[in-house]
Amino acid sequence: MNALIYAIVQTLHTVISLYIWIVIITALLSFVRPDPRNPIVQVLYRLTEPVFQLIRDKLPFVVFSGIDLSPLVVILGLQLIDNFMMAYF
Repeated sequence: MNALIYAIVQTLHTVISLYIWIVIITALLSFVRPDPRNPIVQVLYRLTEPVFQLIRDKLPFVVFSGIDLSPLVVILGLQLIDNFMMAYF
């Protein structure tokens, strides 16, 4: 049973790390303004925009003076969850 929990925690760690990289790439793309019809850009936005919008709705102070800090909040939240999981198990 312990090996199963360890495998699940490691899999979740990998998924969280991958999603953090997706968030970072999406945040960097917002500075460049790529073609929105590009399929890769569409996939990245579909993966991240619902989470960003949820953060913007729940914490409206993360957007001020045109600067959106919702990717930073998402990354910090995922890091907190990941660190807790890795330390607990």
